[in-house]
Amino acid sequence: MLEPFLLRAIAAAIGLAVVAAPLGCIVVWNRLAYFGETVAQASLIGVVLALALQMNVTFGVLLVTAAVAGLLILLQRQKVVPMDSVLGLTHHGALALGVIGAAQLKGGQVDLMGYLFGDVFAITDMDIAWIYGGGAVVLVAVAYLWQPLLRMAVHDELARAEGVSATWVRGLFTVLLALTIAVAIKIVGILLAIAFLIVPVVAARPLASTPERMAIFTALVGIVSVLAGMALSVWLDAPGGPAIVLVMAIAAGFSLTAASFRNAA
Repeated sequence: MLEPFLLRAIAAAIGLAVVAAPLGCIVVWNRLAYFGETVAQASLIGVVLALALQMNVTFGVLLVTAAVAGLLILLQRQKVVPMDSVLGLTHHGALALGVIGAAQLKGGQVDLMGYLFGDVFAITDMDIAWIYGGGAVVLVAVAYLWQPLLRMAVHDELARAEGVSATWVRGLFTVLLALTIAVAIKIVGILLAIAFLIVPVVAARPLASTPERMAIFTALVGIVSVLAGMALSVWLDAPGGPAIVLVMAIAAGFSLTAASFRNAA
């Protein structure tokens, strides 16, 4: 019989894997991995802000990540420096500001290791409610935006010509991504949140022939990785979140290697 804390951890991680699957596909197709990583790094500022103002941490993270994502969308319009340089600037600056802010809080309120790498075994019933309630909203919104997002991934200018409101679609998707990252932080931490979205996609890509199948296979890879990662965590007495991401990375490595051999044959 599994302990209640372990059941909560498995339920939370599986819920996140299902929600993250279609979002991760969009992130990979649009080459937004570094964008998502930058948003995730900024979430530490949200943690500090929430603790300083004595508000809900998830809400604080969502507020800051959405604001940073919106700022990055605006900065995409400038032509002075390449966008990857802007992301690098924001990525490291936001993390540095978050760490300094955490150090300034009185009473040692911030467990940096816990927020940076997560603590899936500390999941509460309220966290599960956030994951499944917020996840349902995210999945419904992604289903509504699926076709416009696919068109933009294939050809952004053509999608605009066909009547897709790229600014609105991208803005709403950014909010959904920020919400998912805010929830993922409790499970895998700030440093690994975006990995939870994109690594299963990499593993599923060689197996899928259509976008919809890719999203389904990504969810399946995520679920299997959660179960295997939790087992590995218990066996080695290792942190749960990193163990899950490690299993995902191994699965992706095997999948890409097999695909390479098939293409060479």
